Amino acid sequence: MKHFTIFASRNDIDDIENTISDVFVKGYEIKRNEHDYFLKSKGLFSKHKVTIRVASEDTNPDYFATNIPGMMGFYDRIPFEDENLKGLVMTQISVLNTMLAIETEKDITDAQMQLFTGLLSRVGGIGFLPNGILLDQAGEVIVYPDGTSGPSNFRPHACTRKVLGPELTSEEGEQRKNRTIAFLSERGIPFIHGLPQLPPLEQCQFKTKEDIARRAVSLLIVIQFACDVAQGEDIHGSRDFFTGMLQKFGVEQDLTENERKLLQDEEPVMEEAVNISWQYEAYWALIWALGLVDTLDFPDRVCDCEYAIEVVSSCETFEQFLLKTSMRSKEQMMDEADRIYRLHWACVNSRIQGEEAPAGMNESIVMERRRGLFWIIGHRDEEWDHISMDT
Repeated sequence: MKHFTIFASRNDIDDIENTISDVFVKGYEIKRNEHDYFLKSKGLFSKHKVTIRVASEDTNPDYFATNIPGMMGFYDRIPFEDENLKGLVMTQISVLNTMLAIETEKDITDAQMQLFTGLLSRVGGIGFLPNGILLDQAGEVIVYPDGTSGPSNFRPHACTRKVLGPELTSEEGEQRKNRTIAFLSERGIPFIHGLPQLPPLEQCQFKTKEDIARRAVSLLIVIQFACDVAQGEDIHGSRDFFTGMLQKFGVEQDLTENERKLLQDEEPVMEEAVNISWQYEAYWALIWALGLVDTLDFPDRVCDCEYAIEVVSSCETFEQFLLKTSMRSKEQMMDEADRIYRLHWACVNSRIQGEEAPAGMNESIVMERRRGLFWIIGHRDEEWDHISMDT
């Protein structure tokens, strides 16, 4: 086998040269000609030559227009034993816009394959072998040519450009992005310049103070029920009590679909309860926006749950709670949203590399903070249960 191809969904290929250099610099001399890279091993007795040809929808649109439909047809004909996995694979192929075609002079060695899968991990795509085997970005098999599932727990990834179209930029967005990058640089947290800007203020659909307050109160109450479920408490007694609390504050109509389901299920699903209990961190972002928390501390430790409960439990009515609040500026909320967005990228990048999140961050805290902040600014006008976590 002399060929290995990496496909990915990426906003751009600006960092590909540095990525190839990082992966191969120890063992190979690297020369570049436009989007082609020519690698020659540094060994004295055994010379190996490798060519890597890089293409994207921008540099070679005809290739993708012709070959992506062909690739979809190939995998559509494979009799997957897991139809859900087939759907995930087809979804991934549909958003591919970047290719790294690797060709070796001789059959690929085990050492070379380790380097190639390392490059796959860095690029963040899927690996295609000539026999039809698909690999995930960790090098695990997604599916074999006969349709048998591999060990990979595969989930598709689409860059924001494929989801939203070309990035819309603004001077305001660039300044905000640069401030965040300076914050990350000071703390030694990795980042990429290619992660898109968030939209300028006038393009966001900010929630009102009352919207945020209602979301905060209803969420906190459901979180308490979720915690009881997760801890094996009396479900029926807990449900009756917290349903009464929702009615007391007049926020029972402000529950999301997932929250309502958890509260109404005769036997709530433990995993769903745990997921909602983590939303304490999203709630913390809400009460920060309402001026009830002084600062959003670095996401390396959980919020103060006792205080989080007290800001609502000390009130007798929703109106009394609302009177305690004072909205932060839109600029402050956008700055925090941009910061958590780029911190989330750093967490995901480290996870892909098999490393701990940088600077002691907890990715679950980061994700829930992002949920709260992105909902507040109205990013893409997404609903609470469906805030996208793409990076």
